[in-house]
Amino acid sequence: MIKWLIIVVVGLAAIIVGISFYLQPNNFIGCSETPSPGSGNCEKLDAIVVVSGGDTNARTDEGIKLFKNGWADTIIFSGAAKDKNSISNAAAMRLRALNKDVPADSILVDEFAETTEQNAANTQSIFKIHGFNKVMLVTSGYHQRRADLEFEKRAGDIHILNHPLLNDKDWSYAFWWVSPRGWWLAGGEIVKIIAFYVTGTV
Repeated sequence: MIKWLIIVVVGLAAIIVGISFYLQPNNFIGCSETPSPGSGNCEKLDAIVVVSGGDTNARTDEGIKLFKNGWADTIIFSGAAKDKNSISNAAAMRLRALNKDVPADSILVDEFAETTEQNAANTQSIFKIHGFNKVMLVTSGYHQRRADLEFEKRAGDIHILNHPLLNDKDWSYAFWWVSPRGWWLAGGEIVKIIAFYVTGTV
């Protein structure tokens, strides 16, 4: 009995660790809070792109922090209005950034993306127009892998680097598995990722 209990516990721990690492790719592990010239992925980038959804305010604040830490001179907010009678998510994110002293001329917005696929497609156009070649992608930890798949699908020569938001009101990078909400989000993302590989989009 004890043997089987140990096997179950070890197996469950392996599943949790595997899901955690898979869903939350992070290209900035080992980097300091500010960019370091000549340090590969730790160098300054052309832009930071933040996609709305989930805890949008937390995602926005993470992007603002990264911008103020000097990771890029441009920040892009992407997301349509959740409520069609109000301003777009991207516009609301822009206002939040302006209120936190991000210069208006450093902000670009995509106000029409309603899905992760559209976030990727619409911001791709912005990247090309402005000649961005190296971009940091910011979203919630549970959403990072799927967002990366959609962005990489369209990236071409553009280098997409992942910076997951590790903790917000919906997700904890280390302790997501202690709540039903965490399992719901993780399971939903895995299903959508499988759908991506089967159909090419979600």
